[in-house]
Amino acid sequence: MSDDRFEPYGDHEHEGHEGDGERHDDTDAGPRAGSGNGAGGTRERDVPGRPESDAGPGRSARIPPPRISVEDTGQPLPAVAPEPAPVLEHPVLKSLLGAWALAACAPEEAAAVEEHLGHCGACAEEALRLRDAVGLLRRPESLDLDPGLRTRVLESCLKRRPPRIPVPDWAAAYDAETARLDALLQDFGDTEWHAPVRLRWYEADEAATRRTTVAGVIAHLTAVDGLVAAALGLADPLGDLAPERATPSARTEAFWRGAHHPPTRSVRAPWRAQTHDLVRTVSFTGGAGRMPVSYGGYELPLHDAMLDRAFECWVHGEDIAEAVDYPYEPPTGRHLHGMVDLAARMLPAVLEARRQAGQEVSTERRLVAAGAPGRSLRLEIEGSGGGEWLIPLDSPAAQGSAEHEVAHIALDGSEFCRLAAGHVSPREAAAGQVGDKAAIRDVLLAAASMSRI
Repeated sequence: MSDDRFEPYGDHEHEGHEGDGERHDDTDAGPRAGSGNGAGGTRERDVPGRPESDAGPGRSARIPPPRISVEDTGQPLPAVAPEPAPVLEHPVLKSLLGAWALAACAPEEAAAVEEHLGHCGACAEEALRLRDAVGLLRRPESLDLDPGLRTRVLESCLKRRPPRIPVPDWAAAYDAETARLDALLQDFGDTEWHAPVRLRWYEADEAATRRTTVAGVIAHLTAVDGLVAAALGLADPLGDLAPERATPSARTEAFWRGAHHPPTRSVRAPWRAQTHDLVRTVSFTGGAGRMPVSYGGYELPLHDAMLDRAFECWVHGEDIAEAVDYPYEPPTGRHLHGMVDLAARMLPAVLEARRQAGQEVSTERRLVAAGAPGRSLRLEIEGSGGGEWLIPLDSPAAQGSAEHEVAHIALDGSEFCRLAAGHVSPREAAAGQVGDKAAIRDVLLAAASMSRI
């Protein structure tokens, strides 16, 4: 192996002057003599028989030992001084104000801009104007139109040119809510249609759930809307799959079981066509709003059945919107009031059914004649769609009376509807409660028990 492989860089300097055998006393002699020449000017590696590692007294070895890493000594690593932040001039900082207002600056740039705003009044005023403009561009609420806008536009148009066959007022909520849900569904891709949805309701005073998909929810709405369609003489969407006991849950289960494949986006067109047929047919029926619609175990007049279907369409619209992480507003105030009124009118009958089933908590019942005033609970609904209802507690045939009021509950309108849909626990629903605690608990549980799959 050649010795040149380990030759220090200093040995290659001044190679043209190293073979003359003379010692030099000038300033160059010291470095050259100490860096690799022998006493007589001969290079040490050229001396025969002298080992390369024998450098002589006072001289270092020709092959330097390996360096010891500071990491192997156990000593702390030397601190690295941070690089100084770049100093940005006023024109550069001013040009960054727009990006800073949009929160699009790098952290160093944002810090420099904020420091600059502390002592530059002109840039501070401009930054405030830009921040206000950004607030107008990025609204925190849903980008969808106001749910009441459709109703207001239709009312304005119909005042100018009344329709030959108007939609009844009691069907307007169903017309609006199905249109809103259809607008949410129209841009869904395959991923959204198969997004998981958890249906929630109360059964035997306990929360119950069922897992399905967005497409499964639309299939459920189609199946239950079919009860109204059958009452109006329209085609039943279940066909031969319709069960003998035509309850909403039984029809839904039959529809889901009878599908050859899990529901997909193909359920949207039949559901929307059925909603159009229902609105068109009830418009032609005119005064047939009291026609009975069977729900299996009970009946509702047609005008209440259409409100019930509007209510369920909104509730399941919220379920779908929650599954795809999209905002969904409550119905317009007038329609929400109608839904609350339906639930309030149904509460006395539900209380009686729970009493007969042994689920009543209150023991203060008094026998009253039909139409006579009796113990009552004041249901106060606040916000959009609000109002007050006196709920008779002793008998469905009794009359609510302010003089016999024993309890008072206050809730928000949409919160009460979510309670009736089984989406809110009765123990967490009422914002304000005064009076007979047992009567209040009976009413809240009765409201939750009206929910179903």
